[in-house]
Amino acid sequence: MSRALLLRTATALTTGLALAGTLTACGGSSTADGAGSGSGAQGGGKTVTVYSADGLKSDKGDGWYDKVFADFTKKTGIEVKYVEGGSGEMVQRAVREKTNTQADVLITLPPFIQQADGKGLLQPYAPQGSDHVNGADKSPDAKWTSVVGNYFGFVYNKKELTSAPKTWEELLDAKYKGKLQYSTPGVAGDGTAVLVKAMHDFGGKDQAMDFLKKLQANNVGPSSSTSKLAPKTDKGELLVANGDVQMNFAQSKSMPNLGIWFPAKDGGKPTTFALPYAAGLVAKAPHTENGKKLLDHLLSEDAQKLVSEVGGGFPVRSDVKPTDANAIELTKLMGGVEVFEPDWADLDKNLTGYVDAWKSATGS
Repeated sequence: MSRALLLRTATALTTGLALAGTLTACGGSSTADGAGSGSGAQGGGKTVTVYSADGLKSDKGDGWYDKVFADFTKKTGIEVKYVEGGSGEMVQRAVREKTNTQADVLITLPPFIQQADGKGLLQPYAPQGSDHVNGADKSPDAKWTSVVGNYFGFVYNKKELTSAPKTWEELLDAKYKGKLQYSTPGVAGDGTAVLVKAMHDFGGKDQAMDFLKKLQANNVGPSSSTSKLAPKTDKGELLVANGDVQMNFAQSKSMPNLGIWFPAKDGGKPTTFALPYAAGLVAKAPHTENGKKLLDHLLSEDAQKLVSEVGGGFPVRSDVKPTDANAIELTKLMGGVEVFEPDWADLDKNLTGYVDAWKSATGS
C-alpha cells in the first residue's frame, strides 16, 4: 500500500467461509473438499478453490471473506472452497501441488505473492476494477492485484499494560520474559514482516539480527500463524505480539483487551509499511474462469465498500472512499505513523538469506 493510498484513505476518513462446510479456525489449514483435479480446465463445475493467508475470515462467520464469498455464491452459483494458513505455507503447498494443481486463486501477503510469481505459480489476469488500484499495489504484468489494504503492526494487552510500549528496546525488559511472541519469519507473512521492519528501523540486516538475538530471551517461541497470537494477548497469556492492522482491528471487536501499536527505534518515530492481501490467478488452475469471476468480485465496488465496515481493512480501489465508523477509527490509528516502502525486489531475491540469518541469530 503506497503512502498515497493511505493519504487518500485518510482524506476520505480511511476467512473465508468454506461454503462446503469446511470451516477452519484462523491459523490452521483446511482441506478443500471437491477441489479440482489439476487438469487445467478453463471452467468446469460450479466451484472455485481459494488458498489464502489468514486474517480475513471470522470464526463467527461475520468476516469480509464470509460476506463476500456468500454474496459471490448467491450471485454466480459458484461455491467457494477455502484453504487457510500462513502466507509462506500457502505458497509452499501450491508449489508441492504444481503437477496436480488444486487452487484457483492464491491470496497472500508480500513478499510471498512475489515469491509465488517467481516460482511460476501465477498467470496474468487483470480483474475488473484493477484500473482503479494504485500501481504500487499490483504487478505491472497483471500477475497479482491487492484486494485488501493493510499495514504491519503489533498488539498489546490493554488491561495488563497501562499504555502501549513505544520502542523496540522496551521489549527487552524482563517483564516481557515469556510474555512476548511473534510468528515465524519465512512461514507467516506477519512474521516475515518483523524482519522487514526491524531491518528498516535498525538500519540494516546485521543491526536487526543483533537486536532480535537479544529479544529472543523474552520470546515464547515460534508460531506458524499470526492470528493465534491475538487471543493469547487478549487473555493476558502474552503482553505483546506481532500482527497486522486489518486482522487485529477486526479481532479487537470481540477482544476488549487488544490494543494496536507500532514500535519505534529508540529516539525515532513509529513506523510501518503496507502489507496488503494480494491475489493472483493460479497457473493451470482447475477452474480458471471461476477464479477470474471471483477476482472480479473481490475488486468490485460493492465488495470494496465492505473492506473497512466488515473487514476492518483499507479498500485498495482509489474510487472507493469509505466514511463508516471503522474507516474513521482506522484513520486515527494510523495518525503520526511513518509509512515506508520496502524493497520488495530485494526481499524476493534475498528472503531465504534473511530468514537463515534470523535462524542463526535466534537459534530457531
